[in-house]
Amino acid sequence: MSKNSGSVERAYTLLKEMAASYEFKPDSRLNETELAKRLETSRTPLREALNRLVAEGFLTFRSGQGFFCRSLTSAEIMDLYEARAAIECEATRLAALRAKSADVEALERYLLGAGAEYQPGKSAVELVQLDEDFHLRLAALSGNAEMIRMLENIYGRIRYIRLIDLKTLSERTGPEVVTTEPHMRILKAVKRRDPEAAQAEMRGHIERRLEAVTENVRNAFAQLYTA
Repeated sequence: MSKNSGSVERAYTLLKEMAASYEFKPDSRLNETELAKRLETSRTPLREALNRLVAEGFLTFRSGQGFFCRSLTSAEIMDLYEARAAIECEATRLAALRAKSADVEALERYLLGAGAEYQPGKSAVELVQLDEDFHLRLAALSGNAEMIRMLENIYGRIRYIRLIDLKTLSERTGPEVVTTEPHMRILKAVKRRDPEAAQAEMRGHIERRLEAVTENVRNAFAQLYTA
């Protein structure tokens, strides 16, 4: 890897995390000079990293104005959740048809082990990471690499809202919401080689949180602008 490539990758990784967590306020303009100093990089690799994040939907570019943080609206988050549901439901259906038994059993062991970590008291960051890990491992059983790539992108773009959602849900409903039981039901359907049931379990699992999107966006704004 060339020095410039390494600089681009480093800038990309740091900027992606900043954008995913809305360290840049929604729709705010990015100051490239300040970012270059902050990341200790030159403008060229910074620009390459910024353009990459525009292509991935984390930032936007306005001709003659520069780079901006993405918006945070209920409509955009709903679009991402619906895209996530469509991809994951199909990936789960394919997993039930294609996955090797040994791989399903390995994921089952992983989930049982993760259950010990998926407990009240864990931070929302840790819980979302555990959740994403399971969903991506399950999607991988579909054998479709493009689905994995798309899901990784969507997870990055909805992570902040999911953190708000899980925190709010836990505070309102109590520790019983922190469970891997929905994941286990999905996996059991995959293990039975029942694609329709697996798909239905996944759809219900994701769509149960769609009704809270507008509230979570409001809560996200409250957290961003009162911190």
